[in-house]
Amino acid sequence: MLYQRPAYPGPDYEGTYSLQLYGNAIKVPKIDTPIPPVENFKRAAARNNPLWVPNSMTDMQTLMLQDLADGPQIGPDFKRRAKEDYTFTDWFNVLWTWVHSAGGAVTTPGIVLLDDITKWESVVKFPELGQWEWREKADSFLKKDYDENKALQIDIGPGCIQRLISLLGGYTEGMFALALEPEAVKDFFNRFADFMIELVDHLMAFYPVNLLTIHDDWGTERDTFFSPQMMEDLVFEPTKRIIEHIKAKNCAFMMHSCGNVSRFIPYLIDMKADFLQLQRRSVDVPAMKAKYGDKIGFNAGMEIPEWERSYTKEEMIRIIHNTVEIYGKHGGFFSSVFEMDSEKLWDYTWELYAYSREYYDRQKKAAEA
Repeated sequence: MLYQRPAYPGPDYEGTYSLQLYGNAIKVPKIDTPIPPVENFKRAAARNNPLWVPNSMTDMQTLMLQDLADGPQIGPDFKRRAKEDYTFTDWFNVLWTWVHSAGGAVTTPGIVLLDDITKWESVVKFPELGQWEWREKADSFLKKDYDENKALQIDIGPGCIQRLISLLGGYTEGMFALALEPEAVKDFFNRFADFMIELVDHLMAFYPVNLLTIHDDWGTERDTFFSPQMMEDLVFEPTKRIIEHIKAKNCAFMMHSCGNVSRFIPYLIDMKADFLQLQRRSVDVPAMKAKYGDKIGFNAGMEIPEWERSYTKEEMIRIIHNTVEIYGKHGGFFSSVFEMDSEKLWDYTWELYAYSREYYDRQKKAAEA
């Protein structure tokens, strides 16, 4: 069956609504889907016959941990319109510098909270979740902004490795700790996993979450920072424990990990992660999808050959088709199309929806033949 791609009707058409995209309000189409997008997302996460490729921009709502509590500076505030560098202290008392030119934060050079991992118990103060007000923001979101038809994602911040390196002041110090003081690192990771499990329970008491995401960068563009043996001995069990707790709550899990972490994907499969969000310039993600796509899902952008050049509408439509063909098999895929021009965004949003419906219809027909 072929699905319609309605022509762009103009920005004031009642079949559009506004979204914030890179700080700008932009119109996107309202698509009359056969099932609610949240149900389709659940099918995609389970790799169980989604009807279309979920579009994170239109089918999902995302909250950052920083947005959820009144009180602590939990992490980088990406909504702050800073025009110059500034420093802040996160809720583990780590000092960070927001680098305006890079659009991100780094631990402040020369300032280290923990200089000896064996002393973590006396130095590291884990946040006490109950000391801050959470309910007021949750109630406000649920009343004013929550769309029960969309999947709700919450990004819950750093995983074991990134929290370790932030406390120790850098990746070099973190890798030395893994190699020289594995027992202390293991004890810290287990305590950190306890905290993350407590955080998951806390958030789920306030929000009807469908996807929780952790960021844990494990590699450079060439390879992983640490060995498979260190993964097995130190990182695997506490990370798996966090993921298992999330999934026991009937919630999907996604791991964001920068660097060439290809050799760690089998471990993430064993941990039962639902989605991977990988750095495309470091990882041959289409190859990983071909190899592991029946076991784990991927959140990936459009397979654009050259990011430095612009593309015509016809070229972008071919790119959308190619992306669906690469990642759509088995389900387990969600994506987005980003475009600041309202008419192009309208066309690309409809194309991703319509073509992926046609793709899954063909897959279903082939399976039934």
